[in-house]
Amino acid sequence: MKFTLHVWRQRGPEEAGQMVTYTVDAISPDMSFLEMLDILNEDLIKKGEEPIAFDHDCREGICGSCDMMINGLAHGPERGATTCQLHMRSFHDGDELFVEPWRAGAFPVVKDLVCNRSALDRIIQAGGFISVDTGGTPDGNCLPISKPQVERALDASACIGCGACVAACPNASAMLFLSAKAGHLGSLPQGEVEQQDRVRKMVAQHDREGFGHCTNINECEAACPKEISTEFIAQLNRDYICSAVRSAVKG
Repeated sequence: MKFTLHVWRQRGPEEAGQMVTYTVDAISPDMSFLEMLDILNEDLIKKGEEPIAFDHDCREGICGSCDMMINGLAHGPERGATTCQLHMRSFHDGDELFVEPWRAGAFPVVKDLVCNRSALDRIIQAGGFISVDTGGTPDGNCLPISKPQVERALDASACIGCGACVAACPNASAMLFLSAKAGHLGSLPQGEVEQQDRVRKMVAQHDREGFGHCTNINECEAACPKEISTEFIAQLNRDYICSAVRSAVKG
């Protein structure tokens, strides 16, 4: 297979970037998108040119670091898959592909296709953890948790923090990420204790980072490689309202 690639090249965060066109040939349809970029980088190195910088780690759809817009779609056209799980057979021989980094003010470009997504880490630091004293490690059967609770917590915990929801959202909102992290902890008994304070702190940090607000367009759910439901955003809103009311009453 042969492809024409238009790739965003940017030397650094303070440099101006531009789309640069490359051609790759003899690409196997069974290659992943990242393997295709590896082939392109090998050719660039042989020519004495600088290879394209892009993030990757596990290449198993777990780490969430392969943050690329492919033809305007976060992680590409394959639903429920990260870029490393996207295979070249998803395209047609001779296609033109446009490859860009996430486009969001809270995700500044570091170089080429690499973004700084540490804003998501700071949202977690603001409240995405359990700090109550639960004592020693209890026996696994000492704290009964219903099957619906477990399934809801597992659904939320599937979030890998890739930022596709932000890249797909017209408002660059990270509410799906935030609600998944808060929903995961709030669905379990250990996390219910401080759920409302957690939600308020995480939303405040979300806004400080410059992410936009959710307007229920649902592009985030469509782009999420783990297909996390926007129902978690609805739950987040309910928790936030309850927390704001309680805070006002106490004040």
